[in-house]
Amino acid sequence: MRTTVRLDEHLLRQVKRAAHERGETMTSLIEQGLRLVLTRPPANHRRKRVRLPVSREGGGAAPGVDLNDSVALLDRMEGRL
Repeated sequence: MRTTVRLDEHLLRQVKRAAHERGETMTSLIEQGLRLVLTRPPANHRRKRVRLPVSREGGGAAPGVDLNDSVALLDRMEGRL
């Protein structure tokens, strides 16, 4: 079957070069690519839910540490405070 496909110029150059290097036709490369895409599961498939561990330890941040002040946190971590 014959059809028309519009490709980005850069992609078309890549396909032509790859086909030449492999000794294949552009059609065969495009067919291979489409087959690969069609055999993969859809990108929006549901992922398995991951349960993150929850710490039951108390304490929190050290006295005087404001977790919302990234500059002060960096200073403290690098020993400048």
